[in-house]
Amino acid sequence: MLAAVRSAALVGIDAYDVIVEVDAAQGLPQWTIVGLAASAVKESRERVGAALVNSGFKVPPRRITVNLAPADIRKEGTAFDLPIAIGILVATGQLESAVVAERMFVGELGLDGALRTMRGALSIARHALRTRVATLILPAPNVAEASRVSALALCAPSTLADLVRELRAGTLTRAVEVSVASTRNGDGTDFADVVGQQGAKRALEVAAAGGHNVLLIGPPGAGKTMLARRLPTILPPLTEEEALEVIAIHSVAGVLSRSDVSEGARPFRAPHHSISCAGLIGGGSLPRPGEVSLAHHGVLFLDEMLEFPRHVLDGLRQPMEDAKVVIARASQAVTYPARFTLIGASNPCPCGRAADPLGVCNCSATDIERYNARISGPLADRIDMHVTVGAVALRDLSGASNGDSSPSIRTRVERARAIQRRRFALKPGISCNAYAIGRWLDANTPVHAEARTLLHTAAERLGLSARGYHRVLKVARTIADLDDVKEVAPAHVAEALRYRPLSRTAPIPTTTANSP
Repeated sequence: MLAAVRSAALVGIDAYDVIVEVDAAQGLPQWTIVGLAASAVKESRERVGAALVNSGFKVPPRRITVNLAPADIRKEGTAFDLPIAIGILVATGQLESAVVAERMFVGELGLDGALRTMRGALSIARHALRTRVATLILPAPNVAEASRVSALALCAPSTLADLVRELRAGTLTRAVEVSVASTRNGDGTDFADVVGQQGAKRALEVAAAGGHNVLLIGPPGAGKTMLARRLPTILPPLTEEEALEVIAIHSVAGVLSRSDVSEGARPFRAPHHSISCAGLIGGGSLPRPGEVSLAHHGVLFLDEMLEFPRHVLDGLRQPMEDAKVVIARASQAVTYPARFTLIGASNPCPCGRAADPLGVCNCSATDIERYNARISGPLADRIDMHVTVGAVALRDLSGASNGDSSPSIRTRVERARAIQRRRFALKPGISCNAYAIGRWLDANTPVHAEARTLLHTAAERLGLSARGYHRVLKVARTIADLDDVKEVAPAHVAEALRYRPLSRTAPIPTTTANSP
C-alpha cells in the first residue's frame, strides 16, 4: 500500500513542499530512505521505528521504502520523523489516508513517541499559509513562533499516540495562539548610566537614526563596549515584517528562545574575535546563518575589531553592501538576509595608550601603522562614522550623569526614522538613509549651496571615494532629519565630515568623544 504525506523543508530561510511517500511492500524486512536524504534524515528509521512501537503501534515485517520528493534537492534535519511515522501508519492500514489530506506534518520524534522541537517552524508556517494548508501539525515548543502566522490553524499534540487518536476521531485540538508582547530595555541598560562621552553618545544617536556603521576608537576602559551595548535601547521597535524575518533566521539557525519570540526586540550579536569566517558570514558543509544574518535588523558589535583576522573582516564587505549573504555550494546556493548596523570598537595602537593623555604609549609609528592596517581600506570606507572615545577622568566617574536617557533619545530617533520612511515610501526594502542608493539620495536631497561647496571641497582634500562621498551625504541627511529640516545645511555637512578618518593609515577622526 502506498501513502503520501505532505511536509516541508528549508532552503535558507524559505520553505518548500516535500511529499513523503511511503510504500510498505512484501519482501525482506528493511527500511530504505531515498530522495537525497542527509545523515540525520536517514537515522530517522531508528527513531521512527522505536517511536511507533513504544506508542502502541505495529511495524509489520515488510520492505518499507520512503521517498522524499522532490528527489533532486538535499533534505536535512529531523522534521521528517513525524510525516514518515504517519506515512507508515497509513501505508500499513493503521490509519485512513483521508485524515492526512490538506494537512502538513513536521516534527522530530523521541524514542517514546514524544514530539520534540525543530528548526524553521516560522518559515514552514508562512509557507503553509501561502500554499493553503488547512492545518499545520507540529511540536508544541514551536507553537510560539508558528503562531505569529495568525491565520493558520495549528495543532500541537504532545505525543504521536495523542495525534493518531485525534486523527482517528476527526477532532484535532487547535493549539492556543501565543500573544506577543514587546518589552524594551529589559536588562536595565540606559544611556543615562554613561558618564561624559557626549560626542560618542551623539554619534550613536546619529547612527541609530540613519542605520549607519560606526567605529569607536579609544584606550582601554574608555567605555566603548558600554556605549555599544546601549545602542539597541535607542533603536526603534521592529515592525511586524521585520520581526518575522528575525525570528525566522534565528529559528533556522537553531538559536531561537521563547524570550526572543515574546520580546520581539532587535538582535544584538557580539561574537568573539576568534570566530571563523564561516561563523561570522555563514557557511559550513550544511550551510547555516552566520553572525551577520543573526544580527539582521539589529546590531553586530565587534569588540576589539582589529584583533579579528583580516580575511574574516574583509568577509563583511559584501554583506555590508548587499544586505545579504549568498552561500554557494555545488548542489545549490543559499541566501540569508544580512541588513545590520556594524559597531566596531578598537584601540588606537597595540598598547592602547596612543590617545590616552594619562598614559604613555611605547608603540612605534611602524607598529601603529601596521596595527591600523588590519582593517582594509575598502572595509574602512564602508564604515560611515569613525569616532574617538576619550578616557573619562576618574574624579568624574562618581558624578551624576549629565546625558539624556535612552527613552528620550529613542523618541528623537523614531521621529527621524518616520521622516525617512516617508522619504523612501516608494523604495521597497529601504527604511533609512544608510540603505539608500547614493546617487538617488544625492539627486533627491535638497542641499544648501554652501553645504554643497563644503562637501565638494572636503571630499577633494580628504581624498574621499565616490562611496565615501555618498556616505558623508547620507550621514548629513540623517543629522538634518534629527533637526527636522528638509534642507541639508553647512553645519550638518561639517558634523558628518568630522566622522570621516583623515587618512587610510590613521583612521582616527578629528572629533573626540568629549567634543559637543
